[in-house]
Amino acid sequence: MRITVSESHHGPLFDGRAAAAVQAFTDASEREIGQYGVNVIRNELGRVLKHPTGYYQSQVQTDRAEGDNVIHDGGVVYGPWLEGTGSRNRTTRFKGYATFRRMTRMIQIEASGIAERILPKYLRRMS
Repeated sequence: MRITVSESHHGPLFDGRAAAAVQAFTDASEREIGQYGVNVIRNELGRVLKHPTGYYQSQVQTDRAEGDNVIHDGGVVYGPWLEGTGSRNRTTRFKGYATFRRMTRMIQIEASGIAERILPKYLRRMS
């Protein structure tokens, strides 16, 4: 007597759809969290800047750098002074607004909620 058993694997986990959905979720989460961060920082700058022209706020953006999304001010020459990290802050009374540094914690707190909100769309792709 001879018994033969065959096995086949199919579905999202085995055909790559699950891995693709995880990568898409990661990318989408990073984009959403980055845009949230840009909005938070722009709003805070609107609140703290004494004489805003709108230019500095308009330069705040998020870009992909070395595998991560980074929020920055586009290299505006007076950005470090406004943040309080420039060499001129040591020689003047103005110590900077520390907007990017203060808002980082708020962005980190909200990040998981943002990711959780968009997760269901990607979970459907895995089933």
